[in-house]
Amino acid sequence: MPTYLEELTIRLAVGVAGLPEEVRQRHARYVLAAQREDGGFAGREGASDLYYTGFALRSLAVLGELYGGTAERAADFLRGRLTGRETIVDFLSLIYGAALLDSAAGIDLFADAQDSWRDAVATALAALRRPDGGYAKGPEGMASSTYHSFLVLLCLQLIERPLPDPERMIEFVRSQQAEEGGFREIRASKRAGTNPTAAAIGTLRILDALDDEIRESTIDFLYEMQTDEGGLRANTRIPIADLLSTFTGTLTLIDLGGIDEIDVAAAHRFAGSLELDDGGFHGAAWDTADDVEYSFYGLGCLALLGELLAGPA
Repeated sequence: MPTYLEELTIRLAVGVAGLPEEVRQRHARYVLAAQREDGGFAGREGASDLYYTGFALRSLAVLGELYGGTAERAADFLRGRLTGRETIVDFLSLIYGAALLDSAAGIDLFADAQDSWRDAVATALAALRRPDGGYAKGPEGMASSTYHSFLVLLCLQLIERPLPDPERMIEFVRSQQAEEGGFREIRASKRAGTNPTAAAIGTLRILDALDDEIRESTIDFLYEMQTDEGGLRANTRIPIADLLSTFTGTLTLIDLGGIDEIDVAAAHRFAGSLELDDGGFHGAAWDTADDVEYSFYGLGCLALLGELLAGPA
């Protein structure tokens, strides 16, 4: 059975395959050109890192371009980071990038690793668990995070290790729901956000713990996040839509069966308005730069929303 991320990659690849060839080629060229000499990918400044390399590899995978020399150089970059101490975000980028290279290019980064490394990783992740059942961002963190709890669950799926006491995780995620229907990132947050809401729903879906009440209230919350621009915003205090929130919100609404509650065509136009002529995407209307992370979100939006607008094949 595919993991959550593997299933998402397949879904996006199907949607991307329906885009015009010129669009696919434009964004493939953009991502391929962003690879650094060390085989990794960087953000808008600085050196290659695991986070942006992960997004680049995800884009190349759904575009069908993760093979050959590009894949080999990316594998070399990831191998150089296998012995480092990474954050949850970077570690997920590492192991998922490795999984993509294995499935798309037949490159097994962990071929020589002992099976005990999975247990060691699971033990390290367990140290991040807090009394409320969630997981903190790092060892020194006191507060459980909705987003990082979701990431830990994804990591455990990828290393094929079970989540200890899943009921505690379910209780934590449910406790993060705000009055307006969405979910908070940490307990002290004053309002819900689109992205922690997507993480919460992703967690509850994986753990088979969604109910009709959460489903309906979440759909209502995400409906309120669509702006006049057509995209979705991060929370009620932010008036401007962005690609990250549009992607995660759209994906969540599809998974909840509530995508018809928003204007799909307007969301699609919003994503298209941020597309660059030479490939890549801006993150929002105010954004003057571009990077492989937001380009993944933009490509994902075009794939998901375009497939909905095209209707049944």
